[in-house]
Amino acid sequence: MSEKIDQIVENLKTLTLLEASELVAKIEETFGVDASASVGGGMVMAAAPVAVEEVEEKTEFDVILTEVPADKKIAILKVVRGLTGLGLKEAKELVESAPKAIQQGAAKDAAEAAKKQIEEAGGKVELK
Repeated sequence: MSEKIDQIVENLKTLTLLEASELVAKIEETFGVDASASVGGGMVMAAAPVAVEEVEEKTEFDVILTEVPADKKIAILKVVRGLTGLGLKEAKELVESAPKAIQQGAAKDAAEAAKKQIEEAGGKVELK
């Protein structure tokens, strides 16, 4: 890899989760892309038929804000804004209408990171 790419990767390693979320939102806005879309460009290899039925692991999750304590509302509102890229008014309406989906069809890692951020701010979250 080039020195420029290595430097960018090192800078990314120092970001907090909130900063990384804001970076994703800015990239989505700047380039008109959706980072939550699943990647389907790779090759798919067919596996040999197996006699035992395998359980399919869920890959997409909905992040549902289930409860917002009144004393934690502002902190949760800030996290929701960072995760969704919504304006203050829209994020406030979303938080006040809990239970409500914050993210839909998110990858497992992204959904777990969002859940952790909201829980650290004092909210209760479910992944479905």
